Amino acid sequence: MELDFKHITTIGFDADDTLWVNETYFRKAEEEFASLLDGYETKNTIDQELFKMEMRNLNLYGYGIKGFVLSMIESALELSNNRVPANSIAEILNIGKNMISHKLELLDGVEEVLHQLQGKYRLLVLTKGDLLDQERKLERSGLLEYFHHVEVLSDKKETNYKRLLEHLEIDVSEFLMVGNSLKSDVLPILNIGARAVHIPFHTTWAHEEVPDDAHDNKHLTISNLRELLKYVN
Repeated sequence: MELDFKHITTIGFDADDTLWVNETYFRKAEEEFASLLDGYETKNTIDQELFKMEMRNLNLYGYGIKGFVLSMIESALELSNNRVPANSIAEILNIGKNMISHKLELLDGVEEVLHQLQGKYRLLVLTKGDLLDQERKLERSGLLEYFHHVEVLSDKKETNYKRLLEHLEIDVSEFLMVGNSLKSDVLPILNIGARAVHIPFHTTWAHEEVPDDAHDNKHLTISNLRELLKYVN
């Protein structure tokens, strides 16, 4: 779709699954969790119940690995009727620690694109999740030098974006958001009058999925971050 980006002065980037791999590790953790509890329920039931628990706990714990681990522990107790042994709880905690400490894997072309855009645009990171974990990943990524501002949001809804752009004195007509989630990175941005670019990741958390008729394609979809340079460089 042809969109006019000539008035853009500021570009915001999502972090997880836009700058680096993230959701893949959650899928791996879910597999490990299901194997750990396979004596109590089928994998399909375990996956479904864990997701339901995450949704119930989202307002309490927010997004990120720590809330995910707490939901796994609570699901293990519920699925086992409180019979899950202590060593299984310890294994769940280790799953979470391994997720936090895994080597950061930048997506293809990220540093090249940021290097070419630096100085031409004001570059931001707008992500959600656990503050400490996101700060740690940004530090390990080696990308901090490219960004004017980093914001870890509790959620990515219209009000969150509007409040932040007003605080940073950025006009919505001059702002472009780039991310992998239609629900979090594209639709709220379009709803406040800004522009958005969608870069789908190969796996998407069920909570971030939206039906095809939930949007009217007033955004640009590209297959990888390098393609962005065709439109804004």
